[in-house]
Amino acid sequence: MMSKQIQLAANPGVTGWQAILPPRKTHSELEGKIDADYLIIGAGFAGLSAARRLHQIQPDAKVVILEGCEIGKGPAGRNSGFMIDLPHDLSSQDYAGSAENDRQQTAINRSAIEFANDAFREYQMPSEALKNVGKINAAATAKGMRFNENYADHLINLDEPHTLLNVEDMKKITGTDYYQGGLWTPGTTILQPALYISSLADGLVGNANIHIFENTSVNELQKQKNDGGMKKWLAITTKGRVSATKVILAVNGMVERFGYFKKRLMHVFTYASMSRRLTLSEIKKLGGEQNWACTSADPMGTSVRRISGIGGDRLLVRNRATYDPSMEVSQHRINSVKTDHLKAFKARFPMLSDVSMDYTWGGRLCLSKNGVFAAGEVDEGLFSACCQNGLGTAKGTAIGIIAAECASNSDQSLVPDFTMQDPPEKLLPKLLMYLGANSYMRWKEIRAGKDK
Repeated sequence: MMSKQIQLAANPGVTGWQAILPPRKTHSELEGKIDADYLIIGAGFAGLSAARRLHQIQPDAKVVILEGCEIGKGPAGRNSGFMIDLPHDLSSQDYAGSAENDRQQTAINRSAIEFANDAFREYQMPSEALKNVGKINAAATAKGMRFNENYADHLINLDEPHTLLNVEDMKKITGTDYYQGGLWTPGTTILQPALYISSLADGLVGNANIHIFENTSVNELQKQKNDGGMKKWLAITTKGRVSATKVILAVNGMVERFGYFKKRLMHVFTYASMSRRLTLSEIKKLGGEQNWACTSADPMGTSVRRISGIGGDRLLVRNRATYDPSMEVSQHRINSVKTDHLKAFKARFPMLSDVSMDYTWGGRLCLSKNGVFAAGEVDEGLFSACCQNGLGTAKGTAIGIIAAECASNSDQSLVPDFTMQDPPEKLLPKLLMYLGANSYMRWKEIRAGKDK
């Protein structure tokens, strides 16, 4: 298959995670022609994890990675930084699914977390890049408390450790009495996503056989035959070309623009804002701990994080989700979302009423109707590692590992008991999907009440 003039999707707003970091030296744009054993398109969690796994399996293989923007400015640097081990079904009431499926998903997620921790140690990343501190499902309503209690019962059935927190516990951690309670689980790894992903990229190029090119989007991807009849792939960029025997597409929802899984993937934006740096007096007013991370007990509620380090003490708020099959959102949308974020922030932290938001941004995620990856060998020598269903950190890492193992014909896997799933199911007509998905998400956000 040949894909012509593949349009790169926009990344709306400035991601605070990347903006608060010191300037980094970017890898150069591709110029000229280069040959590779493996070409990876996309330098997010899936693509970089695939590169690392390929190097583990075949250290002498030449791996080329192309990233359309600067590493850390794309979707990988735009999430909230939760690498969650336990079931986290965003379409459910309380994240839980069936016990059998949840055990399998937990094993997959934990293999990804272990892989990330190994990379963190191997490449001697800064301490802020990754912290194994767990997370809290925070509940601001009676309904949220019931969700937590139901989820706690499910975790007992799965024999998973957890701790229920009361209002005093939550205030001691977060500094606010907004929350009625919470559910702490120990297995989540918390990332500074832009720092982690850029550190992973920089660590990988310490290997002589791995080459990364930033600001290098693929305009065309062609399948070709050489004189010996061996099929190869040719990626054409603005200033260069890459010829490779095997290719891994690690572009999440963008895989549709390469011609695969058309009308089977749902393209959703989620949004976050990061506050300005808190002053010493504001830190004292807030109290609580320096670093904590809360998802909402209601899946459509607000996630909140407090961070402390390179960019100072700041708070991050994440809520709102919109279905956008065009993979584009307007600046007007970003401005509207910022207003909602300020409202959620001030409700939780009235003692910080003068604190503004420095950065507001949107990030693309990809969902399938039946909750599966868009993965596998989609053409001879062409492998997909896409559609993480909203959990790009853990599942992106996992599917990158799996794609590398498939492409290299490895008979040993780091992801336990994974079997290739059925493909994503076909979607309803575009207009019905747009109206239905946005109406449903908005209704769920309204029903979240104070948890939003």
